[in-house]
Amino acid sequence: MADSPGEGTPRGQFERDIVVVGGCGHVGLPLAIAFADRGLRVGIYDVSEKAVATVNSATLPFDEPGAAPVLARVVETGRLQASLDPSIVGTAEHVVVVIGTPVDEFLNPDQAAIPNALGGCAPYLRDGQLLVLRSTVFPGVTALVEKMIAGLGKSIEVTFCPERIAEGKAMTELFELPQIVSARSASGLERASALFGTLTDKIVQLSPEEAELAKLFTNVWRYIKFAAANQFYMMANDRGLDFERIRQGLAQDYPRAQDMPGAGFAAGPCLFKDTMQLAAFNNNNFALGHTAMTINEGLPLYVVSKLEQRYDLSNMTVGILGMAFKGGSDDIRSSLSYKLKRILAFKAGKVVCTDPYVTVDPHLAPLEDVLAQADLLVIAAPHPQYRGLVTSKPVADIWNVLGEGVQV
Repeated sequence: MADSPGEGTPRGQFERDIVVVGGCGHVGLPLAIAFADRGLRVGIYDVSEKAVATVNSATLPFDEPGAAPVLARVVETGRLQASLDPSIVGTAEHVVVVIGTPVDEFLNPDQAAIPNALGGCAPYLRDGQLLVLRSTVFPGVTALVEKMIAGLGKSIEVTFCPERIAEGKAMTELFELPQIVSARSASGLERASALFGTLTDKIVQLSPEEAELAKLFTNVWRYIKFAAANQFYMMANDRGLDFERIRQGLAQDYPRAQDMPGAGFAAGPCLFKDTMQLAAFNNNNFALGHTAMTINEGLPLYVVSKLEQRYDLSNMTVGILGMAFKGGSDDIRSSLSYKLKRILAFKAGKVVCTDPYVTVDPHLAPLEDVLAQADLLVIAAPHPQYRGLVTSKPVADIWNVLGEGVQV
């Protein structure tokens, strides 16, 4: 049997198997928990004092089904510890970086974000470590980090092993989905494969450039499918037809249509951003991607414009049900519910909002208060709590949560 991570020389010199940089977030923490639960010694480096304290108290700082009892277990056994001290980076054989490539105020990818973030950890990096880039990166960033590491004069291999989980499914998908690993050298591939082989036996090996595009292609393909469905929805809706009834009819016992999604707000911290990244990579020659962004980002305004045709919004209180970017989540990053709220704040007499999961927005009201105040309701996130909702108020339900169709 092959040595597990951390065994042998020089790997045995490290106090920990893994340190996850930026590891208290939605990507890093489930990964750290999963590795620790498989018996590895895991550290987390994060700059958020609140998040570090929360994790060390064995409490999840956000909602992720199935993660809470595992976190409690690995903290209690001492296999997981979070720290504000960057020197913890030097204690582990594998340094997993979950800092992604952000988009700047001009909607351009900031390729230097990861190298700049690593600059604070650079003094603590050590010979023999494996540096694993985990979050989505702009194509070429892996090579940029390799160049940075070479400039430090240290013997550290760089790999790119993109995360592939859907938020809310991390604690199953980390073990069930194939893990993509990439490196410039055979030894880097071998070490990355061994590391992620502790989670799953399904490993896909690519070059760094192939892996970078594989991650972007995956997210953008999903985003484009959502855009197609949303365009179909608008076409049907403009003609007084129920898109969901059409979709269910065409997909019934017809395998080639099984992957057509329903209509809805396509949002969150990844899909829109990664479509912009891919467009920038191709010198903004990405008509399909740009059109998808126009369709998906324009859906809140489309919904409001249709409501304006039926109601005098200026004299109405509109209630928004669901402010998270997806159903069953507490994550409001890039949520189109807030874009909907801004539009309605201009168009309607008053806007009131609620969400059963979101705790970071002090302006949200309980569901019963919103139902009492509102003249018109919009289901903006398909939370399961809204199924079976009984109200005499008109409801715009593009998700078909109530099962009564999606016409607006």
